[in-house]
Amino acid sequence: MQRVKLEIAYDGTNYHGWQLQPHAVTIEGVINEKLSQLCQEDIRVIGASRTDAGVHAYGNVAVFDTESKIPPERFAMALNALLPTAIRVQRSFAVPADFHPRHCDSIKTYEYHILNRRIAIPTRRMYAYHFHWNLDLEAMREAAGYLVGKHDFVCFCSSKTQVKDTTRTIYSLTIEERGDELVLRVQGNGFLYNMVRIITGTLLQVGTKHFTPAYVKELLTCKDRSKGGACAPAHGLFLVEIVYPDLEAQSPMQSL
Repeated sequence: MQRVKLEIAYDGTNYHGWQLQPHAVTIEGVINEKLSQLCQEDIRVIGASRTDAGVHAYGNVAVFDTESKIPPERFAMALNALLPTAIRVQRSFAVPADFHPRHCDSIKTYEYHILNRRIAIPTRRMYAYHFHWNLDLEAMREAAGYLVGKHDFVCFCSSKTQVKDTTRTIYSLTIEERGDELVLRVQGNGFLYNMVRIITGTLLQVGTKHFTPAYVKELLTCKDRSKGGACAPAHGLFLVEIVYPDLEAQSPMQSL
């Protein structure tokens, strides 16, 4: 038996998110199906991040156990030959049998893309949120600064969140201008359900002067989700990477 780690990129436009759902096509479901076909055994992957419908990824992570004799580093190429073009494994390699992608310490990085121009660009409609109002970027950056650090983010997560501990640590939160696109990039030790999208929606409300930067600081202590900002649409969100510091120190840096 071997445990194999996959680093997976996908276009989430036509999928009902990562997680298995009855009567719906999901990223996890497609990968399970193709891995089972490849290995000739029933395979069920364990994913690191259960992205929502429409969310994209450059580097989500999953592991699976198999009796297959295929070398771990060859799974990326073999699986890509079976997967639809919207899903591609970037890298595969062996990991310890006790490695769990959701229970090991990790650093997650997300980006949210905002097309900030008067008229939308049709070819970017599935990969950036078109927001045509003028934005005060300095106010947004000031507000973003208040969110860096260890805080209770209960005001920045969906009411559907089932976890009891809503404290998370954000290591960095930046807003970069790339032509007519704004990219909000956030890195932390973990994120609550819809947390990045709600942070984005809140900062956009700061940018349009609906909220002040100081109000965002107050949200960290009020603990009332109803006073928080809107949830930005899913299609602007990208899971960039998940790094496991302990594992990366001993893993091969080989892409196939």
